[in-house]
Amino acid sequence: MFGLGASEMVVIGIVALIVIGPKDLPGLFRTMGQYTGKARMMAREFSRAMDQAADQAGVKDISKTLKAASNPQKFGTDKLKEATGMTKGPATTELSQERQAAKDKMSKAMGDAAVARKASEAEDAAKAATEPAPAPKTPAPKTPKPEADA
Repeated sequence: MFGLGASEMVVIGIVALIVIGPKDLPGLFRTMGQYTGKARMMAREFSRAMDQAADQAGVKDISKTLKAASNPQKFGTDKLKEATGMTKGPATTELSQERQAAKDKMSKAMGDAAVARKASEAEDAAKAATEPAPAPKTPAPKTPKPEADA
């Protein structure tokens, strides 16, 4: 409460006990509690009145729009395209057709390469099956090198 620690509250309580006296201290605490309650009630009423005024002025609608704009899932590339005027125009249609043609060309080339590789592997396997296995090579005997006396 008010940013005071426990030790500071104890010091304030002791000073209040000495200055005010033990007879009037409970009445002081009761009065302070009533004023604190009234202040909290007034703060709540003020806050509600401000919220109602903001609702009537349309601040909530603006707030929702700003939150949607800051959310990347709700305000994605579609909104950027709308803002720049790139929504399904002739330029984007032409570009997407070019991309599709390039994709088809790459897919065909990769398919042809895969078929050629499979055929080459099958040919190598057939050739290996018909040829006799080569005899293992025996290593030549090692001859010691003459050592030079220094």
